[in-house]
Amino acid sequence: MLKIKQFETLGLNTHNQLCELLSTCIEDDASLGFYKPANPDLLQQYWHSVAKAIAAKERKLYILYQGDAVVATVQLSLCMKENGQHRAEVEKLLVHPDAQRSGYATILMRHVEQSALENRRTLLVLDTQSGDEAELFYQAIGYTKVGQIPFYVSDNQNQLHSTSYYYKFLGHHQQQQ
Repeated sequence: MLKIKQFETLGLNTHNQLCELLSTCIEDDASLGFYKPANPDLLQQYWHSVAKAIAAKERKLYILYQGDAVVATVQLSLCMKENGQHRAEVEKLLVHPDAQRSGYATILMRHVEQSALENRRTLLVLDTQSGDEAELFYQAIGYTKVGQIPFYVSDNQNQLHSTSYYYKFLGHHQQQQ
């Protein structure tokens, strides 16, 4: 049985499960800001920083469970600037490699979009490594690519890769020319 939970705080068990999921995705060659082999201390520090942002009400964390197992997660970082409170950034969409292509990413993205609307956020932005399979996924669920920045991230072999930026309007907007 699938269920999505939003977390206000991270308990030790949840924290450890998220570290394990992130590590597994890194080892599966996902571009997530970490080199492999994943450094457990850096993963712990990362999730501690997420917990602080959640406590400060700057970020929302959603975890998709299959039974008691964490199979996917995504974050919504709310823009806190006075002139940007209509937007948010989607971050760290992680799906366990064994659960990929099961529709879980789509389920989580629909959930995060609904949450964004509930938080009065009508513009979502995200980035992903250019050429990655994730680009096709984001395009398939309605995100528009606005461009890419070359030489943005490096991999384990110090090869530089571009990153692509996407957006999606969730409400009606009047664009200024």
